[in-house]
Amino acid sequence: MSEEKQPDGEAEGDAAAEPSSWQPPRKDRKAIALIAALVLAAIFTILYAWRLPPFAGRFEQTDNAYVRGRTTVISPQVSGYVSAVSVRDFQQVKAGEVLVRIEDRTYRARVEQARASMLAQVANLDNSLQAERARRAGEQAQDAAIRSAEAQLLRAQADMRRADALVADGSVSAREQDQTRAALRQAEAQLRQAHAAREIARQDLRSVTVGRGGLSAAVEAAKAQIRLAEIDLDHSIIRAPEAGQLSEIGGRTGQFVTAGTQLMFLVPRDFWVIANFKEAQTSNMRIGQPATFRVDALGDAELTGHVENMAPAAGSEFAVLKADNATGNFVKVAQRIAVRIRIDPGQKLAERLRPGMSVVARIDTKGDR
Repeated sequence: MSEEKQPDGEAEGDAAAEPSSWQPPRKDRKAIALIAALVLAAIFTILYAWRLPPFAGRFEQTDNAYVRGRTTVISPQVSGYVSAVSVRDFQQVKAGEVLVRIEDRTYRARVEQARASMLAQVANLDNSLQAERARRAGEQAQDAAIRSAEAQLLRAQADMRRADALVADGSVSAREQDQTRAALRQAEAQLRQAHAAREIARQDLRSVTVGRGGLSAAVEAAKAQIRLAEIDLDHSIIRAPEAGQLSEIGGRTGQFVTAGTQLMFLVPRDFWVIANFKEAQTSNMRIGQPATFRVDALGDAELTGHVENMAPAAGSEFAVLKADNATGNFVKVAQRIAVRIRIDPGQKLAERLRPGMSVVARIDTKGDR
């Protein structure tokens, strides 16, 4: 067999046509700048999200935070059987709206009884006034008796002087002189008796006047009893102290309740957030700084607010059983400071907030107040 050989010129041309190495195509400078900007933006976003330098220290965040509100306990102030429950579970109510009625016949009877007692005390007071007028009249009669006794005494004294003068010349016998002297002594005794009767009348009048104070006090006490009975009667109707939403109703018709029995709760539309930060996180916190918080129950929806106030002490200071750190095995534990965040008005999602919801709160410690 014979091999066919190509000419030397064709072999050299094919070798020259093949490239020696691969090189990527050159990219546009604008594309490179765009990619670099995107990379830097991603890096800064991660640093901002994780609060790493240069964004560290501006925001303080905690998940130990909850929505709070003024949860009011609705309880009766009097005892009795529930006659009617006028509301339903979770109902919105207005201030003064009737919630529960308690059987009030007993309390109405007590009001009537108190009024009758007051009328009796008023009658006693009127009798005292009449007795005073009678005593004053008796006192005046005794004054007249004293004046009569004084006149009788003057006449007896004059008769005695005449008798003494006539006895000397024998015109009057000694017997008649003795009779005149006896009449004088009797007149003196009658005058003393009239003065004593006058003093008795004065003391009787004083006793009536002194007793008047007790009778007046009894009338006022009876009036107070009427007011107390009317208050108890008014409390037999339990009304909403303010507008808000009710909890589940605990009272039932026919149930016997006593003062203080928990019937339901009323939650007014007044909410705020209590966020418990570690003590080191509060170093730069001030009242008025802006805050945001995400609500778990609203799909991590974010709402805004402002720092309204800070607790006067750490939470451990308000604990019933305080920790005793005076031991040899001491371990430092970061304390928590409660921060109250006022929810900014005009946020639609704020209407869906409920006390007790968990939130994640974040405060901008360098924000404007």
